[in-house]
Amino acid sequence: MTQDGGQAVQIDTSKPHPARIYDYLLGGKDNYEVDQQAGDQLAAVAPEVWISVRANRAFLHRAVRYVVDSGVRQILDVGTGLPTSPNVHEVAQELDPDVRVAYVDNDPIVKAHADALLSQAGTTSIVLADLRDPRSIIDHPEVRGIIDFGRPVALFLVAILHFIRDADEPERIVATLRDALPAGSFLVLSHATGDFADDRSEAEAVYNGATATMNLRSRDRVERFFDGFDLVEPGLTQVPFWRPDSTPAPGSAEIGFYGGVARKNA
Repeated sequence: MTQDGGQAVQIDTSKPHPARIYDYLLGGKDNYEVDQQAGDQLAAVAPEVWISVRANRAFLHRAVRYVVDSGVRQILDVGTGLPTSPNVHEVAQELDPDVRVAYVDNDPIVKAHADALLSQAGTTSIVLADLRDPRSIIDHPEVRGIIDFGRPVALFLVAILHFIRDADEPERIVATLRDALPAGSFLVLSHATGDFADDRSEAEAVYNGATATMNLRSRDRVERFFDGFDLVEPGLTQVPFWRPDSTPAPGSAEIGFYGGVARKNA
């Protein structure tokens, strides 16, 4: 894992942070009281969030195994968030130690934790770049040091696009990344939605005081991110129902996360 060796990161605990809220909901320890309070507020208005984050994490693991079993040996994970074991590279490299993984996040807090917690490996790197500027990811020298864009890549955008506002043109962002991928590449994507609740304005409001807003989108909107890709079976589904390893947990039908995996064939 590459390290920048720069100055220590000053962690702002005055505002809840989406990655730390997510860590708290997953039962992690890399969070603060302000994040715990936000997580509890979110759970109060959307009780299914506790099983939702775990279902989304399980979807991530299944998708990693799927793309590796499909022959891809390079993964670009954008918006990786705080490390939660097993991480993408751990799941992938258990199947093939030669799988290369480039993690990307725009938050120095995430990178500081990753540098401290993730093991050193020449096939794995974490870099600072912003999804709102996709060319900064594609052209980043450390990303290029891990990822060969001349060979198939699995692009992971898991639980990240709902933190991108419409004003930042999320469809354009995904299209820019898509166009950098060769045929045979995959897109793995999950996204929060309000489709399975009468009103999610209170859940979105929890993030109004956080470092990034929550932007829930409908199924039709989420499907647009797969333009230029062919969804693999079973298509775009709630995350517990995407190729489950076992019977989905009770309450899964209420989970407000869509997930899908798609292949670029041209």
